[in-house]
Amino acid sequence: MNILVCIKQVPESNKVEVDPKTGVLKRNGAASKMNPYDLYAIETAMKLKEELGGSVSVITMGPPQAAQVIREAYAMGADHGALISDRRFGGADVLATSYTLAQGIKKMGDFDLILCGKQTTDGDTAQVGPEISEWLGIPSVSNVRKITEANEQNITVEMDMPDDIEITRITYPCLLAVDKDIFQPRLPSYVRKMEKADTEIVMLSLDDMDDQDETHYGLNGSPTQVQKIFPPETNHHRELWNEESSILSEKLFHKVKELKFI
Repeated sequence: MNILVCIKQVPESNKVEVDPKTGVLKRNGAASKMNPYDLYAIETAMKLKEELGGSVSVITMGPPQAAQVIREAYAMGADHGALISDRRFGGADVLATSYTLAQGIKKMGDFDLILCGKQTTDGDTAQVGPEISEWLGIPSVSNVRKITEANEQNITVEMDMPDDIEITRITYPCLLAVDKDIFQPRLPSYVRKMEKADTEIVMLSLDDMDDQDETHYGLNGSPTQVQKIFPPETNHHRELWNEESSILSEKLFHKVKELKFI
């Protein structure tokens, strides 16, 4: 089975500067890590490889430093990796990002199964995975919490829906967006890290894509734009009341009314 995992490098903390003009995160120089949900996707890929055989590839989009998460994936057992990196891809929203990734996936070859984490911790949209499947013209399933059966033709999964658990069987090629705790991610192996130290990372830019129209990528290809961004206001004002419960309840009622919550 030929499996591909989409991964992403995200900021290590929520204290990240934002470009006030573009609304884009300033990633250069910020401490980064692999998106936590993608660790579950990689582990899922490794479990399927161990069961059915085949290979696991990873792909990511970002600045050159994003190659670090591909090296981490190699240390977890991935066989191949590609980095999509070009300044012309900068500032992409979910639509442009998914289109760019889909173009990169096409350059990497044909895959039976594409895996994504449910969402990223810097965007939290949970839209990129399903949108990739739309660009590629393959079916997808999101919120996958468990794989109940997998063979060479199809895979049966459980979806964690708001009100119940749904079970579906999906035929390859397809895309799955996995939720956390589907499997416990393995730690990167130092031995594999050393063995994979010289493994190539394929570099893809706009010039490598089948579609080289710049208006389809980055800020130019993003229909959603951040109009304004600002830090949240903080208010440290507090009042401490020490009264009988009957008096406190009346004071609380008047305070809530004063603040126009009711």
